[in-house]
Amino acid sequence: MIGSYFKTSGRSLMRNKLFSSINMAGLAISMSVGLLLIAFVLDLHSYDRFHMNGNRIYRITSVATFKGEQGSGRYASTSVKTGKLIREKVSGIEEVTILRNDFRQDAKVGGNVLPVKGFWAEPSFFRIFTFPMLEGNPETALRDPYSIVLTETAAKKLFGNQSALGKAVQMDTLDYQVTGVMQDVPFFSHIHFEALVSFATAEQTGKNDSHFGDWTNMFSNAVYVLLPENADLASSQASIQSQLDAIARAENLADENTRIRLELLPLYQIVVGESLRSGSMSGSAGPHMPPVVLWILGGLAFIVILSACFNYTNLSIARAMRRFKEIGLRKAVGAQKGQIWQQFLTEAILISVTSLLLSCFIFLVLRPQLINMAPEIQRTVKLDLTPLTVAAFIVFSIAVGVIAGLIPALFFSKVSPIHALGNASSVKVFKHVTLRRALVVIQYTVTLIFITTTAIGYVQYRNILAFDLGFSTENILNINMQGNKPDALFKELSEMPEVTGLSRSLITTGVGNAWGGHMKYKDSQDSALVMTNNIDENYLPLHGYKLIAGGNFSARPATAEAVSEVIVNEQVLKRFNMNGNDPQKAIGEEITFSSFKIKGRKMKIVGVMQDFHYGKVENLIGPVAFMPWTPDDGAIVNAKIQSTDLPATLAKIRSAWKKTDRVHPFVAEFYDEAIEDAYSEFSTMIKIIGFLSFLAVSIASMGLFGMVVFTTETRLKEIGIRKVMGASSGSLVYLLSHGFLLLLSVSALIALPVTYLFFENMVLVRFPYHTPVQIFELFAGLLAVLLIAFVMIGTQTMKAASSNPVKVLRNE
Repeated sequence: MIGSYFKTSGRSLMRNKLFSSINMAGLAISMSVGLLLIAFVLDLHSYDRFHMNGNRIYRITSVATFKGEQGSGRYASTSVKTGKLIREKVSGIEEVTILRNDFRQDAKVGGNVLPVKGFWAEPSFFRIFTFPMLEGNPETALRDPYSIVLTETAAKKLFGNQSALGKAVQMDTLDYQVTGVMQDVPFFSHIHFEALVSFATAEQTGKNDSHFGDWTNMFSNAVYVLLPENADLASSQASIQSQLDAIARAENLADENTRIRLELLPLYQIVVGESLRSGSMSGSAGPHMPPVVLWILGGLAFIVILSACFNYTNLSIARAMRRFKEIGLRKAVGAQKGQIWQQFLTEAILISVTSLLLSCFIFLVLRPQLINMAPEIQRTVKLDLTPLTVAAFIVFSIAVGVIAGLIPALFFSKVSPIHALGNASSVKVFKHVTLRRALVVIQYTVTLIFITTTAIGYVQYRNILAFDLGFSTENILNINMQGNKPDALFKELSEMPEVTGLSRSLITTGVGNAWGGHMKYKDSQDSALVMTNNIDENYLPLHGYKLIAGGNFSARPATAEAVSEVIVNEQVLKRFNMNGNDPQKAIGEEITFSSFKIKGRKMKIVGVMQDFHYGKVENLIGPVAFMPWTPDDGAIVNAKIQSTDLPATLAKIRSAWKKTDRVHPFVAEFYDEAIEDAYSEFSTMIKIIGFLSFLAVSIASMGLFGMVVFTTETRLKEIGIRKVMGASSGSLVYLLSHGFLLLLSVSALIALPVTYLFFENMVLVRFPYHTPVQIFELFAGLLAVLLIAFVMIGTQTMKAASSNPVKVLRNE
């Protein structure tokens, strides 16, 4: 019986080559999107599965609330003190380990120098995680100060083929002993490093930092816990959570500006789990994909696949009259409903599985395009064809076949032998609305939403990049000094005629970077979170900041302790209602500033600058303070460039960098490029939706082409009679096309308001400074779809209208 289903389905497909080709092409194109999503999700769920105790490992998440609200949210990081308190006070935990992530040094062995990034880690790290050691004892490798464990690749770069165990590595002025060599970190690990240095070293080097062990010093550390092997995970989590709450309540009493709540996050949910603030753990927490993004991508892919399924349904039901005799004959000789729908379901699955071969080819073509779409994607997924992925593809293709063939199968199975010659178009979804018309409207509504969303999103994205941030970014090259002092490079750059201005800053503003602390005015206990940047006296004029009162810094302090001046924006005045918010009267006022490195330092306001965008455009403008840059600070050199030969100028700057630093690669980015990178997630989403829009339009157009061909074929005799009666070609084109154009108009009436409301009420509300949606953005997609549809309908109807009525009617 099953063999006969396949044989009959094959014959049917061969008899209807055009419709079968349209269905296969549509399903293959749409399924390739599904294959990409399946491979993407499988890769994300592959993270950290190599750890033997992975199901019992949890990371501590900090839910922080800062007075003044800026920066509040979930963080992947927590404090050193949190890890120690958990080890001392929380029962029901087998192991605890603290990981500190700001280790970055130049490792020197003889003539070899290698920049090394990694973590400070405790000995318990190897008892929790499964990172196999090639040389050394994992129990003792991270026990003593100035011990270092290298990955296999890092060890070979430093020592060649010699054994690294027991040898010395010089970093800065200190010697570290190699106590272990471990296998390279797998790609699908949420933490990546080249070296692990004993946490005892961090405690030694940080003993002069009075804030090293503070409860609120939570931005450079991660704490992981391992639950006992035979523990009931659900009840253990509840017990541990109550103990974490007790610790947080006690510790929060000591700081009036910060409230932190601790939560457990399973290891397998770190990459695909809850939403965390970007920038947590200074970007070293590894890849992270909020579930809502996967749901959105999955929903979009499902809609594209559904569009191809609609094509199948439409064309199958359109051909109903040709197959009613077959169905009536089958039922007359005893076929049951179940056997009829099984036949048509088998036909749909056969088309889907056949389409899988083409979709796999499309998948292999699109795979590198997706991976190279953004650097984040390159670092996150591989999209390799594994046995699990191939099995998922086959199951997926069968599922698509079932979805595509379900409605036609049920439709045909209900046909009675008596009505075998009836009209398939009599099947109604609602009164006066046929099933095929409803599906066409739905299909084109979705297509219009896709293409209109792309148009609006692209225009909004370009507007964001061109947004007036309140300062100039044109032709400014930001050079990361990577721990080097900037003076030598400053001298080299100042001698270049193409470099018209230079300044120093701690961070790059306007791209999502943040640095800050709490400010108080006079003797008030009221404090506010204020974002900061450390800059030199050249920074404000170089970037075109507008001072509305006061002036620039009067001197450059030699040390951080000597800083006594501050320049604030208008929001600081409004926050403290300082002298009636009068900028002139604010000059000379004293504020008290506190951060993780500064406690209660009094400073005098020497300037008030016009408000500007310190963060991204989606953030409201808040209080900002600029402080003098000192040699103790990290440095970004800001170089204003005016050149007619930019590649040659950049080559000269690279040469100057090599004179300053022969070890580290030149890391620099134009300000405008940095802003584009800051919104790369937005641009990537637009590219994805744009790609899906193209597919949706292509699939819908193929379906429309098939419907037009079928309609014209079934109405050829009517067209012949009308031509004999004197009808013109234009009137015949209108006769055959007005029904399709009417359906497209209905789709537009639904799609355009839905898209407009979606952007205005859901998307653009995140951007308080966005530009309103314009009429052209809404109708650009509609015009494109109407043009494609008109060309497709017009060419076929003109072909039918220009046919010789004698040939069409000769058999009547």
